[in-house]
Amino acid sequence: MVQKARKKKSGISIFAIFLMMAAIAAFAYISIITPENYNILEYADKTSPYSLTIKPDSSGYKIIPVSPPEKKADSPASISENGLHSRNAILIRLKDNTILMQKNSDEKIYPASLTKMMTTIVAIENLYNLKEKIKLTNSMFQGLFEADASMAGFQPGEEVRAIDLLYGVMLPSGAECCIALAEHIAGSEENFVNLMNQKAEDLGMKNTHFENTTGLHSENHYTTVEDLAVLLSYALENDAFREIFTTFRYSTPPTNIHPGGITFYSTMYEKLGDQNIADGEILGGKTGYTDKAGLCLASLAKVGREEYILITTGAKGNHKTEQYNVTDAVAVYNSIRK
Repeated sequence: MVQKARKKKSGISIFAIFLMMAAIAAFAYISIITPENYNILEYADKTSPYSLTIKPDSSGYKIIPVSPPEKKADSPASISENGLHSRNAILIRLKDNTILMQKNSDEKIYPASLTKMMTTIVAIENLYNLKEKIKLTNSMFQGLFEADASMAGFQPGEEVRAIDLLYGVMLPSGAECCIALAEHIAGSEENFVNLMNQKAEDLGMKNTHFENTTGLHSENHYTTVEDLAVLLSYALENDAFREIFTTFRYSTPPTNIHPGGITFYSTMYEKLGDQNIADGEILGGKTGYTDKAGLCLASLAKVGREEYILITTGAKGNHKTEQYNVTDAVAVYNSIRK
Protein backbone atom coordinates (compact mmCIF):
# COMPACT_ATOMS: atom_id res chain seq x y z
CA MET A 1 0.00 0.00 0.00
CA VAL A 2 2.81 2.32 0.94
CA GLN A 3 4.65 1.38 -2.27
CA LYS A 4 1.58 2.29 -4.40
CA ALA A 5 1.27 5.63 -2.64
CA ARG A 6 4.92 6.42 -3.33
CA LYS A 7 4.53 5.58 -7.02
CA LYS A 8 1.47 7.81 -7.24
CA LYS A 9 3.28 10.69 -5.53
CA SER A 10 6.27 10.26 -7.85
CA GLY A 11 4.00 10.36 -10.91
CA ILE A 12 2.34 13.58 -9.74
CA SER A 13 5.76 15.20 -9.21
CA ILE A 14 6.94 14.36 -12.73
CA PHE A 15 3.70 15.69 -14.21
CA ALA A 16 4.05 18.94 -12.22
CA ILE A 17 7.61 19.42 -13.45
CA PHE A 18 6.50 18.81 -17.04
CA LEU A 19 3.72 21.41 -16.72
CA MET A 20 6.15 23.95 -15.27
CA MET A 21 8.65 23.41 -18.14
CA ALA A 22 5.88 23.77 -20.72
CA ALA A 23 4.72 27.02 -19.13
CA ILE A 24 8.25 28.46 -19.18
CA ALA A 25 8.70 27.48 -22.85
CA ALA A 26 5.37 29.05 -23.80
CA PHE A 27 6.26 32.30 -22.03
CA ALA A 28 9.66 32.44 -23.75
CA TYR A 29 8.09 31.83 -27.18
CA ILE A 30 5.49 34.58 -26.73
CA SER A 31 8.07 37.08 -25.53
CA ILE A 32 10.33 36.40 -28.50
CA ILE A 33 7.77 36.86 -31.26
CA THR A 34 6.11 40.01 -30.08
CA PRO A 35 6.02 42.55 -32.95
CA GLU A 36 8.93 44.58 -31.58
CA ASN A 37 11.14 41.50 -31.30
CA TYR A 38 10.38 39.50 -34.47
CA ASN A 39 13.71 40.43 -36.10
CA ILE A 40 15.47 38.26 -33.55
CA LEU A 41 14.25 35.25 -35.50
CA GLU A 42 15.42 36.56 -38.88
CA TYR A 43 17.97 34.43 -40.74
CA ALA A 44 19.45 34.34 -44.22
CA ASP A 45 19.51 31.31 -46.46
CA LYS A 46 22.77 31.54 -48.42
CA THR A 47 21.32 29.42 -51.21
CA SER A 48 18.31 31.71 -51.69
CA PRO A 49 17.93 35.34 -52.76
CA TYR A 50 15.55 35.80 -49.85
CA SER A 51 15.72 35.93 -46.06
CA LEU A 52 12.87 34.58 -43.97
CA THR A 53 11.35 36.83 -41.33
CA ILE A 54 8.57 36.21 -38.84
CA LYS A 55 6.01 39.04 -38.99
CA PRO A 56 2.56 39.53 -37.43
CA ASP A 57 -0.68 39.66 -39.39
CA SER A 58 -4.36 39.78 -38.44
CA SER A 59 -4.51 36.06 -37.78
CA GLY A 60 -1.36 35.80 -35.71
CA TYR A 61 2.23 35.24 -36.89
CA LYS A 62 3.57 33.78 -40.08
CA ILE A 63 6.88 33.40 -41.98
CA ILE A 64 7.14 35.43 -45.19
CA PRO A 65 10.01 35.97 -47.66
CA VAL A 66 11.46 39.48 -47.87
CA SER A 67 14.14 40.91 -50.14
CA PRO A 68 17.60 41.07 -48.52
CA PRO A 69 19.01 44.43 -47.49
CA GLU A 70 21.59 46.12 -49.66
CA LYS A 71 25.04 44.70 -49.12
CA LYS A 72 27.10 46.91 -46.84
CA ALA A 73 30.85 47.04 -46.57
CA ASP A 74 32.41 45.41 -43.53
CA SER A 75 35.85 46.90 -44.26
CA PRO A 76 35.31 50.27 -45.96
CA ALA A 77 37.99 52.55 -47.26
CA SER A 78 38.94 55.10 -44.62
CA ILE A 79 39.51 57.93 -47.08
CA SER A 80 36.77 60.54 -47.24
CA GLU A 81 35.08 61.01 -50.59
CA ASN A 82 35.64 64.74 -50.10
CA GLY A 83 39.37 64.13 -50.04
CA LEU A 84 39.38 63.03 -53.69
CA HIS A 85 40.30 65.19 -56.66
CA SER A 86 37.90 63.15 -58.80
CA ARG A 87 34.27 64.25 -58.99
CA ASN A 88 33.01 60.66 -59.35
CA ALA A 89 34.35 57.47 -57.83
CA ILE A 90 33.41 53.93 -56.87
CA LEU A 91 35.53 51.30 -55.09
CA ILE A 92 34.44 47.66 -55.19
CA ARG A 93 35.80 44.48 -53.62
CA LEU A 94 35.75 42.00 -56.48
CA LYS A 95 35.09 38.71 -54.68
CA ASP A 96 31.59 39.74 -53.60
CA ASN A 97 31.05 43.02 -55.50
CA THR A 98 30.71 44.93 -52.23
CA ILE A 99 30.82 48.71 -52.62
CA LEU A 100 33.36 50.08 -50.16
CA MET A 101 33.26 53.73 -51.17
CA GLN A 102 31.39 55.82 -53.69
CA LYS A 103 31.08 59.44 -54.71
CA ASN A 104 28.43 60.64 -57.18
CA SER A 105 28.51 57.11 -58.58
CA ASP A 106 25.18 57.38 -60.41
CA GLU A 107 25.86 60.81 -61.91
CA LYS A 108 26.00 61.05 -65.72
CA ILE A 109 29.61 61.39 -66.89
CA TYR A 110 31.57 61.29 -70.14
CA PRO A 111 33.86 58.23 -70.14
CA ALA A 112 36.55 59.40 -72.59
CA SER A 113 38.92 56.49 -73.29
CA LEU A 114 37.39 54.32 -70.57
CA THR A 115 35.00 53.57 -73.44
CA LYS A 116 37.73 51.35 -74.83
CA MET A 117 37.14 48.76 -72.12
CA MET A 118 33.79 48.06 -73.77
CA THR A 119 35.36 48.19 -77.24
CA THR A 120 37.91 45.60 -76.17
CA ILE A 121 35.60 43.09 -74.47
CA VAL A 122 33.05 43.25 -77.30
CA ALA A 123 35.84 42.73 -79.85
CA ILE A 124 37.26 39.76 -77.94
CA GLU A 125 33.84 38.12 -77.72
CA ASN A 126 33.22 38.58 -81.45
CA LEU A 127 36.60 37.49 -82.83
CA TYR A 128 36.93 33.87 -83.89
CA ASN A 129 40.73 33.98 -84.02
CA LEU A 130 42.76 36.54 -82.08
CA LYS A 131 45.74 35.91 -84.35
CA GLU A 132 43.93 36.62 -87.61
CA LYS A 133 45.39 39.52 -89.60
CA ILE A 134 43.51 42.71 -90.28
CA LYS A 135 44.58 45.25 -92.89
CA LEU A 136 44.23 48.88 -91.91
CA THR A 137 42.86 51.19 -94.60
CA ASN A 138 43.05 54.94 -95.13
CA SER A 139 39.40 55.35 -94.19
CA MET A 140 40.08 53.93 -90.73
CA PHE A 141 42.23 56.99 -89.93
CA GLN A 142 39.78 59.56 -91.24
CA GLY A 143 39.19 62.36 -88.74
CA LEU A 144 41.33 60.85 -85.98
CA PHE A 145 44.31 63.17 -86.29
CA GLU A 146 42.02 66.19 -86.62
CA ALA A 147 40.26 65.15 -83.39
CA ASP A 148 43.63 64.79 -81.64
CA ALA A 149 42.80 61.16 -80.84
CA SER A 150 45.42 58.96 -79.18
CA MET A 151 47.14 56.67 -81.66
CA ALA A 152 49.05 53.41 -81.29
CA GLY A 153 51.34 54.02 -84.27
CA PHE A 154 50.03 51.72 -86.99
CA GLN A 155 49.84 53.00 -90.56
CA PRO A 156 47.40 52.70 -93.51
CA GLY A 157 48.13 49.54 -95.45
CA GLU A 158 49.63 47.77 -92.42
CA GLU A 159 48.60 44.16 -91.78
CA VAL A 160 48.22 43.57 -88.06
CA ARG A 161 47.02 40.66 -85.93
CA ALA A 162 43.79 41.20 -84.02
CA ILE A 163 45.51 40.55 -80.70
CA ASP A 164 48.04 43.31 -81.45
CA LEU A 165 45.21 45.71 -82.20
CA LEU A 166 43.59 44.82 -78.86
CA TYR A 167 46.81 45.65 -77.02
CA GLY A 168 46.97 48.82 -79.12
CA VAL A 169 43.49 49.78 -77.91
CA MET A 170 44.19 49.29 -74.20
CA LEU A 171 47.85 50.21 -73.64
CA PRO A 172 48.56 53.32 -75.76
CA SER A 173 44.80 53.91 -76.25
CA GLY A 174 45.06 53.72 -80.03
CA ALA A 175 41.97 55.05 -81.80
CA GLU A 176 42.99 53.53 -85.16
CA CYS A 177 42.98 50.11 -83.48
CA CYS A 178 39.39 50.65 -82.31
CA ILE A 179 38.19 51.54 -85.78
CA ALA A 180 40.07 48.67 -87.42
CA LEU A 181 38.56 46.11 -85.06
CA ALA A 182 35.09 47.61 -85.39
CA GLU A 183 35.07 47.60 -89.19
CA HIS A 184 36.56 44.11 -89.38
CA ILE A 185 34.02 42.63 -86.98
CA ALA A 186 30.84 44.53 -87.79
CA GLY A 187 31.48 46.18 -91.15
CA SER A 188 31.40 49.71 -89.73
CA GLU A 189 31.98 51.57 -86.50
CA GLU A 190 28.26 52.34 -86.31
CA ASN A 191 27.35 48.64 -86.44
CA PHE A 192 29.97 47.82 -83.84
CA VAL A 193 28.64 50.54 -81.52
CA ASN A 194 25.27 48.80 -81.72
CA LEU A 195 26.98 45.70 -80.32
CA MET A 196 28.48 47.82 -77.54
CA ASN A 197 25.09 49.22 -76.58
CA GLN A 198 23.55 45.76 -76.68
CA LYS A 199 26.27 44.48 -74.34
CA ALA A 200 25.65 47.41 -72.00
CA GLU A 201 21.96 46.53 -71.94
CA ASP A 202 22.74 42.85 -71.32
CA LEU A 203 24.96 43.80 -68.36
CA GLY A 204 22.30 46.04 -66.84
CA MET A 205 24.19 49.27 -67.51
CA LYS A 206 20.98 51.28 -67.47
CA ASN A 207 22.56 54.73 -67.56
CA THR A 208 24.95 54.16 -70.45
CA HIS A 209 24.88 54.96 -74.14
CA PHE A 210 27.77 54.78 -76.62
CA GLU A 211 28.14 56.77 -79.82
CA ASN A 212 31.63 55.65 -80.85
CA THR A 213 34.36 53.12 -80.06
CA THR A 214 37.06 55.60 -79.03
CA GLY A 215 35.53 57.82 -76.36
CA LEU A 216 35.84 61.00 -78.40
CA HIS A 217 33.42 63.50 -76.89
CA SER A 218 29.76 63.43 -77.85
CA GLU A 219 26.84 64.72 -75.80
CA ASN A 220 25.03 61.42 -76.34
CA HIS A 221 28.04 59.32 -75.33
CA TYR A 222 27.72 58.89 -71.58
CA THR A 223 27.70 56.52 -68.64
CA THR A 224 28.22 56.47 -64.84
CA VAL A 225 31.13 55.17 -62.77
CA GLU A 226 28.66 52.68 -61.29
CA ASP A 227 27.95 51.27 -64.76
CA LEU A 228 31.67 51.25 -65.63
CA ALA A 229 32.33 49.19 -62.50
CA VAL A 230 29.77 46.65 -63.71
CA LEU A 231 31.55 46.55 -67.06
CA LEU A 232 35.05 46.15 -65.64
CA SER A 233 33.97 43.51 -63.14
CA TYR A 234 32.45 41.52 -66.01
CA ALA A 235 35.35 42.03 -68.43
CA LEU A 236 37.96 40.90 -65.90
CA GLU A 237 36.35 37.46 -65.89
CA ASN A 238 37.58 37.08 -69.48
CA ASP A 239 41.15 35.74 -69.48
CA ALA A 240 42.20 37.58 -72.63
CA PHE A 241 40.85 40.91 -71.36
CA ARG A 242 42.50 40.48 -67.94
CA GLU A 243 45.83 39.64 -69.55
CA ILE A 244 45.71 42.79 -71.69
CA PHE A 245 44.40 44.98 -68.87
CA THR A 246 47.25 43.98 -66.53
CA THR A 247 50.10 44.24 -69.07
CA PHE A 248 52.71 46.96 -68.62
CA ARG A 249 54.67 46.47 -71.84
CA TYR A 250 53.86 44.67 -75.08
CA SER A 251 55.77 44.28 -78.35
CA THR A 252 54.09 43.27 -81.60
CA PRO A 253 55.77 40.92 -84.06
CA PRO A 254 57.15 42.40 -87.32
CA THR A 255 54.62 43.71 -89.82
CA ASN A 256 54.84 44.66 -93.48
CA ILE A 257 55.44 48.29 -92.43
CA HIS A 258 57.20 47.90 -89.06
CA PRO A 259 59.84 45.17 -89.52
CA GLY A 260 60.88 45.54 -85.89
CA GLY A 261 57.32 45.59 -84.61
CA ILE A 262 55.97 48.26 -82.26
CA THR A 263 56.35 48.34 -78.48
CA PHE A 264 53.43 49.62 -76.41
CA TYR A 265 53.48 50.83 -72.82
CA SER A 266 50.42 51.15 -70.60
CA THR A 267 49.51 54.81 -70.15
CA MET A 268 48.49 54.06 -66.56
CA TYR A 269 51.83 52.52 -65.61
CA GLU A 270 53.66 55.44 -67.22
CA LYS A 271 51.66 57.90 -65.09
CA LEU A 272 51.93 55.75 -61.95
CA GLY A 273 55.71 56.12 -61.88
CA ASP A 274 57.21 55.05 -58.56
CA GLN A 275 53.97 55.53 -56.59
CA ASN A 276 52.82 52.35 -54.89
CA ILE A 277 50.38 51.04 -52.32
CA ALA A 278 51.07 49.46 -48.96
CA ASP A 279 50.69 45.68 -48.70
CA GLY A 280 49.74 45.36 -52.35
CA GLU A 281 50.06 46.62 -55.89
CA ILE A 282 48.06 48.15 -58.71
CA LEU A 283 47.77 45.32 -61.21
CA GLY A 284 46.44 47.18 -64.23
CA GLY A 285 44.31 49.98 -65.52
CA LYS A 286 43.00 52.20 -68.29
CA THR A 287 43.33 55.96 -68.31
CA GLY A 288 41.11 58.46 -70.08
CA TYR A 289 40.93 62.18 -70.70
CA THR A 290 38.96 64.79 -72.59
CA ASP A 291 38.26 68.40 -71.64
CA LYS A 292 34.68 67.49 -70.71
CA ALA A 293 35.48 64.17 -68.99
CA GLY A 294 38.50 65.33 -67.01
CA LEU A 295 41.16 62.88 -65.91
CA CYS A 296 39.72 59.37 -65.61
CA LEU A 297 41.03 56.00 -64.48
CA ALA A 298 39.70 52.45 -64.22
CA SER A 299 42.07 50.27 -62.24
CA LEU A 300 42.52 46.87 -60.61
CA ALA A 301 44.58 46.40 -57.45
CA LYS A 302 45.41 43.70 -54.97
CA VAL A 303 45.60 44.75 -51.33
CA GLY A 304 46.47 41.98 -48.93
CA ARG A 305 44.72 38.91 -50.33
CA GLU A 306 41.81 40.73 -51.93
CA GLU A 307 41.31 42.29 -55.36
CA TYR A 308 39.57 45.64 -55.80
CA ILE A 309 38.49 47.80 -58.72
CA LEU A 310 38.27 51.57 -58.64
CA ILE A 311 36.67 53.84 -61.24
CA THR A 312 37.31 57.59 -61.00
CA THR A 313 36.36 60.38 -63.41
CA GLY A 314 36.19 64.14 -63.51
CA ALA A 315 39.52 65.00 -61.89
CA LYS A 316 40.90 68.42 -62.78
CA GLY A 317 44.00 68.73 -64.89
CA ASN A 318 45.21 67.34 -68.20
CA HIS A 319 48.09 65.36 -69.67
CA LYS A 320 50.58 68.08 -68.69
CA THR A 321 49.50 68.56 -65.08
CA GLU A 322 49.74 66.31 -62.05
CA GLN A 323 47.80 63.12 -62.76
CA TYR A 324 45.14 63.43 -60.08
CA ASN A 325 43.33 60.33 -61.35
CA VAL A 326 46.40 58.27 -60.48
CA THR A 327 47.11 59.97 -57.14
CA ASP A 328 43.47 59.42 -56.19
CA ALA A 329 43.81 55.71 -56.95
CA VAL A 330 46.95 55.38 -54.84
CA ALA A 331 45.28 57.24 -51.95
CA VAL A 332 42.12 55.12 -52.09
CA TYR A 333 43.90 51.78 -52.27
CA ASN A 334 46.18 52.82 -49.40
CA SER A 335 43.12 53.65 -47.31
CA ILE A 336 41.55 50.20 -47.46
CA ARG A 337 41.19 48.74 -43.98
CA LYS A 338 42.55 45.25 -43.93
